[in-house]
Amino acid sequence: MLASATHGVHARRTSRFDRDLAGAPPAIQRAFEKQLALLLQNRRHPSLQAKKYEQARGIWQARATLGWRFYFTIEGDIYTLLTLISHPK
Repeated sequence: MLASATHGVHARRTSRFDRDLAGAPPAIQRAFEKQLALLLQNRRHPSLQAKKYEQARGIWQARATLGWRFYFTIEGDIYTLLTLISHPK
C-alpha cells in the first residue's frame, strides 16, 4: 500500500510492517499514522528524531511514540516501511 504527501514522497508498507502495525495497540497505530504524515512532509521534523540506524543497509529509524520506533529505507521518493516495534529502554 502506498501513502503519499503533496510533494511527491510516498510510503510503501511491507507485509511485515502491516503485521506489526495491526498487532500494535490502537493508540500506537494512531500515533504512527500521525508520525507517518510528518515523515512524508519533512523527514527532519523534530518529533520524529529520524536518524540512520544501519548505514550499510540504508535503514533509518524514527519515533512513533516515546516507546515505539519504526524502521524504513529511502529509495528516491519512496520510503519503504520495514517494521514497527516497541523500543527497548
